[in-house]
This record gives sequence, C-alpha cells and structure tokens, in this order.
Amino acid sequence: MAALETPQSFDPWDPAFVADPYPAYAELRAKGRVHHYAPTNQWLVPHHADVSALLRDRRLGRTYQHRFTHEDFGRTAPPAEHEPFHVLNDHGMLDLEPPDHTRIRRLVSKAFTPRTVERLRPYVDRLASELVGELVAAGGGDLLTVVAEPLPVAVIAEMLGIPESERSQLRPWSADICGMYELNPPQDTAERAVRASVEFTEFLHDLIAVRREKPGDDLVSGLIAAHDEGDRLTEQEMISTCVLLLNAGHEATVNATVNGWSALFRHPEQLAALRADRGLVGTAVEELMRYDTPLQMFERWVLDDIEVDGTVIPRGSEVALLFGSANHDPAVFDRPAELDLSRAENPHISFSAGIHYCIGAPLARLELAASMGALLDRAPTLRLAAEPRLKPNFVIRGMEGLLVEL
Repeated sequence: MAALETPQSFDPWDPAFVADPYPAYAELRAKGRVHHYAPTNQWLVPHHADVSALLRDRRLGRTYQHRFTHEDFGRTAPPAEHEPFHVLNDHGMLDLEPPDHTRIRRLVSKAFTPRTVERLRPYVDRLASELVGELVAAGGGDLLTVVAEPLPVAVIAEMLGIPESERSQLRPWSADICGMYELNPPQDTAERAVRASVEFTEFLHDLIAVRREKPGDDLVSGLIAAHDEGDRLTEQEMISTCVLLLNAGHEATVNATVNGWSALFRHPEQLAALRADRGLVGTAVEELMRYDTPLQMFERWVLDDIEVDGTVIPRGSEVALLFGSANHDPAVFDRPAELDLSRAENPHISFSAGIHYCIGAPLARLELAASMGALLDRAPTLRLAAEPRLKPNFVIRGMEGLLVEL
C-alpha cells in the first residue's frame, strides 16, 4: 500500500495548529492509520490501538546504536559540537534499550520505590499548601511560576538531595535541554542545550563526589549504593539518570498543571463540579492528562521492518507516535473532545507504555493531586486574569504563563 499523504492541517510550526492540534489529529485518524510526513521524514501514527501496540513492540527502539552504527542504519552522526548533549541524553534509560535499559531501570527502581514516593506525601502536601498560600496572599499571579514550577522542581530536588541554595539553575537547564526534543530544533536551541548539558553535568559530578564521601538519605546516595549481582551504575549513567529524573520529574507535571487549569477555566461547569466534590480529584487528574496531553509525541526508531495497515515501514525509519491524537481517539474514549472529570474508564497513554512507561508516574499523580487540592481548598474563587499564553512548542505542550486572580 502506498504511503498516505499527510493532511495540510498537520503543521507543527503553525501557531494555529499548536493552539489546537486536535482537529488535525481527527483528520489524520479519519484518513488512515499511518502517514509519511516529509518535513521531518517521519511516519505519523495517530490511533490509540496502534500507538499502544507500537510502544510495546520490540522491533522499535528509542535508540538503534545498541544494534547498528549510524552508517549501517542509514543515518548521519550528530554534529561533533553537540556531543555533550548526546552523551548526557544517550546514557539515560529513556533513550536506552535492553540490556542497558533493563539494568539501569532495575537499579534505579531500588532507590525509587512506591514507599519512597508515599513517604514524600506530607512534604508534597505541605509545600503545595505553602505555594498556594503565597498565591492567595498576593491576590493572584502567575500560576506557572508561583505554584506549577516550584512544586515538582523542589520535590525532585529534595529526592535527589540537591540543597535549596543550589536549585536555581535546575529549571533553566532543563528547559534548555528539553528544547532539543522539538522537531528539527534550530542551531541556537542546540547551542543552549549543549551549554546546559555541560553545566548540569559538572554540577552533578560535584554532587556525586560529595555523596560518595558523605552518603545521605537521598536518591543520589541511593543510586551510588544501588547494585544487583555485581551491576552498578557508571558515573555517566548516574549523571544522566539524575538529569532524566529531574527533567521528566517536573516537565510534564508543570505543563499538566497549567494545561489542566486552563482547561478547567474554559469549562466552568466541570470546575464547579470539582469544587463541589473533592472526590473527583483522582479522576480529574487523569482526565486533564488525557484532555490536553503534556507530551504530544514520542518517537521511536524502526529496528526491523514493521507493517501498519498494509504499509511497510522499513528499518531505519523514525515513527512519531502521536500521544495527543491517541488520547482523543473515539474508538477508545466516549466523547473524546469533551472534558469529563468523572470519566471512569480512562486508558490514556500520557505516561507512555511498555518498558519505557514513566517510572515517576506515581509521583506525578501525587503532585498534581496535591496542587489541585490546595488550590481548591485555599483559592475557591480562583479565575483567569488574562488569556493564557501557549508556548510555540508542539512536542512538549505547555504555557508561557497562566495569570490568575481571586
């Protein structure tokens, strides 16, 4: 079967598409199960069933370098000047495949258990209440900078054992590094990512050295101590793991918070229902993650030929799994375009699936519920003060700010 032409409505660089990509996703789903997109030379997969299946398909991988050289795979090696970013990124478990992924995830899991997350609950609840208290005392402000960002950054920094006095650069470093995950990032974005990678690496190298001498009750100390049948994390794997946990540990939570509250303000009847029934917080968190997905797309390399709906996607190709589209697939979700905080059946894939399922999903849920609960309790009249400002990014969907008042 010939490759389907991608509808013109799918344009990740068009501000109108970025503002509301969901109608374009519907057109993609209606036209077929897989589409070749020439501007990025990727195969777009928009349906929930296909995205879910391919996330679990071992013929695809986050990397190909465990099996092929760049030349064997028909790809060009990244520019030499980008090496600091790729060294940092390529040694984290998000961008590794078995056996290295299996080994690192097993070791990290020893220091990242549900018990660890649950032990954080009082701290998360207290911090959420304090941050919302600052917002209330000021009569409003930017929900992004006052509540959404500080909460998860502080939590993951606390878990890693990063002193409060040394946390100011964490969010800027993360933002610069994550810029490389957008489609066809420009040169200035790459330069910022490389600089942040160098600085973040040096910072964590020093922190790990301190923890080797004086271990504490923190995740870095746990990663140093973690071992299983002789396996340990290398220094670079520890650094890359810490960066991944920090970036992934707050980026999605920050965006889910502001995207979610923006959606609530646009659906006052749902917000009123939530304010009347705090028992909806659990399902509300899941529905808001589905409704306006923080990570719109997740990429995989085709390691061995696959076939989707009669179209052969050859080895060496890159597949773009459209999480945002999958989370609005009417084959899985009843009335997917509607926000329904009481939605009971909600198999969204915002936390991915398969071996790369988000290890921090329980923590993200805890943080989202804590900030939502604190805002409902302490700011019951919260409302928009200005039209929300979306970032121009497609892959990582978030906002420049969300101004609110009481």
